[in-house]
Amino acid sequence: MVEKSDGTLTEGSLAHLKMSLPHGTDLEQIEFLDTKNHGGIHNLLAYVKHLKGQDEQALQILREAEDLIQREYADQADMRSLVTWGNYAWVYHHMGRWAEAQAYLDKVENTCKKLASPSRYRLESPEMDCEEGWALLKCGGQYYKRAKACFEKALAVEPENPEFSMGFAITAFRLNHYNRNVISLDPLKKAVRLNPEDTYIKVLLALKLQDIGQETYVFQYASKFYRKKGCVDRAIQLLQKALEARPNCAYLHYQIGLCYRAKLFQVKKATNMNPRRKERENVDTLVQQAINEFQETLRLRSTLEMAYVYLAEMYAEIGQYREAEENFQKALCMDNIVDHVQQDIHYHYGRFQQFHMRSEDKAITHYLKGLKIEEMSFARERLISALEKLANSRVRRNICVVESVSLLGLSHKLKGEVKEALLCYERALRLTAQLNAMF
Repeated sequence: MVEKSDGTLTEGSLAHLKMSLPHGTDLEQIEFLDTKNHGGIHNLLAYVKHLKGQDEQALQILREAEDLIQREYADQADMRSLVTWGNYAWVYHHMGRWAEAQAYLDKVENTCKKLASPSRYRLESPEMDCEEGWALLKCGGQYYKRAKACFEKALAVEPENPEFSMGFAITAFRLNHYNRNVISLDPLKKAVRLNPEDTYIKVLLALKLQDIGQETYVFQYASKFYRKKGCVDRAIQLLQKALEARPNCAYLHYQIGLCYRAKLFQVKKATNMNPRRKERENVDTLVQQAINEFQETLRLRSTLEMAYVYLAEMYAEIGQYREAEENFQKALCMDNIVDHVQQDIHYHYGRFQQFHMRSEDKAITHYLKGLKIEEMSFARERLISALEKLANSRVRRNICVVESVSLLGLSHKLKGEVKEALLCYERALRLTAQLNAMF
């Protein structure tokens, strides 16, 4: 079976599945549903191959499933592999290859024992409930109620889990077509909040909002799509339409501000970060438009943390560093900010100190403050990258070399690169010893 490098299925592999699926299974739902659970769809395809007597092909697909699970769930690989190992045992049993079947049964039993399951071959966990929910959801409308129950059970244990929320929202959306009493709007909103980069779930939410006559929100979500695709003018048009219905919506003004900010970066990138006089005028216009929108955002909602951050960035773009500092400090001093937003604030303020104020020490201080917040997030990844680049630059320029090499070690450690981290720490110790010997 052919597979893309990102783990998604190609047209060829989907064609295999379409020819093999039991009657009543909706292939389009499988093709567009699997935003994350790539291992699960391989398990389903392997099962169908087994039903058709194509056991060698089933084994190959299970190997692919196992590889995908290792990549997608490295920290939960054993638990997430239980279904795949059970399928291995099933296929080998029917092939009469008892030793291989027993080997996989032993792996299941050992994992259940390690995870303190009272059953030898079954593990009660929200992850397993989620896995069962995805499998049922792929197999047609008659299984949707059972799938919904599986996701509900998983969410009862981890109500803020993005994958569980995604599965439940998709199931509720599909059930809503059969039964209008099934509430799907709130689960979809929650799933979008917990999976902000997932386009599929945003499309479902947009369809639901359109269905209940809330087109304004459709414009809002569509504009995000166009902005992230680089079609910023189209995004602004949609947001302006939404503003006609909700002129005092702070979030719409915030989104328009982000669009002008995105256009600014497009111009700077096209001119290699050094716009000429005519382009400079365009840059200044975009900056002022962004400033106006972020100011209006904060007039309408003074608690929107990132509006202060982006407003500060725009002031920094035109050299108004006092105004930039004031707005950064407002964001830094706010209370009850969620962890990933705190990380983002420290990242942007560190960049301001590094590139505008030319204070690498203050930049490092804020990158480290952000990294002390241990939530795994995109902002955390950016903090690690910024710290690593700055530390490398300081080593090359022979600035505070021991400290900079130690910071490199930290960045490797945070990325899980233990060997590289140890090499940096050993180098830092050697440099320290050499300095002590000199004095």
